[in-house]
Amino acid sequence: MKTYLAVDIGGTKLAAALISQGLIIEREQISTPSSQSPEALSDALAALLVPLAQKADVVAVASTGIINNGILHALNPANLGGLNAFPLQAVIAEMTGLETVVINDAQAAAWAEFQALEEQSSTSMAFITVSTGVGAGLVNQGNLLVGARGIAGHAGHMLADPTGPQCGCGRIGCVESIASGTAIGREGEAFFGKETTGYDVYQQFLAGNQDAERIVRRSAKAIANLIADLTISLDLDVVTLGGSVGLAEGYLNMVSEYLEAQPAVYRPKVIPAQTGADAGLIGVASWAANQATKSKS
Repeated sequence: MKTYLAVDIGGTKLAAALISQGLIIEREQISTPSSQSPEALSDALAALLVPLAQKADVVAVASTGIINNGILHALNPANLGGLNAFPLQAVIAEMTGLETVVINDAQAAAWAEFQALEEQSSTSMAFITVSTGVGAGLVNQGNLLVGARGIAGHAGHMLADPTGPQCGCGRIGCVESIASGTAIGREGEAFFGKETTGYDVYQQFLAGNQDAERIVRRSAKAIANLIADLTISLDLDVVTLGGSVGLAEGYLNMVSEYLEAQPAVYRPKVIPAQTGADAGLIGVASWAANQATKSKS
């Protein structure tokens, strides 16, 4: 059996793990460099991966952003600074000397969530993460949707409100611009002062503040509508909801409440995400193994 060096590249952390037969046998983590320069990221990745690569057969990478033919992009290039158009796959392959595959981190987490489903009869699933942003990964008829350009699953940029705020991607009224933790914090500044975070607003909501409740409910309603839109498009069996907002106290119940107001055909089963902080690592290793099996058949 092959040993996979799984890598999870996020905005705050770089994690790597040796995974064999679905089990993490060794794991390391460092902070993502504060400098958004190609050199800083390359140096950090080398320090993390080169020692582990000697024990691995394949590198499987789950990364923030859009992965188009192994190159890192973003719908909002400002999010990546100097890393936009960074040749992630080629850089890691060269430093490790190993075959390297790369997909988006939400896509990887979606695959991990799909593998963790108790109801194995489910074949179509969406994983939605509501956190700093809103991301998603889609599994259709048992296959992870990646897309020819790596865009599949970026459902946080579907339309929620045509009169809403401008999203970082340039579009008006994306789900992310209304439902994300960042959006919740930004809207809360009008009531709770500058530099209010989504966490601050959520704590006010839990304490019974009506302004905070309106903001949080707007987020939950946008996610419920997103679930309905994805379900009528992809005939979903189940949706798993994750992220710091998605898993916050009472949030899933609010989403379910708004979803219940929709006709039955728009209402899949909605459950909390199961796989935790290592979903990207576990998911991308499993997906890489699955792709290798398919290529042999």
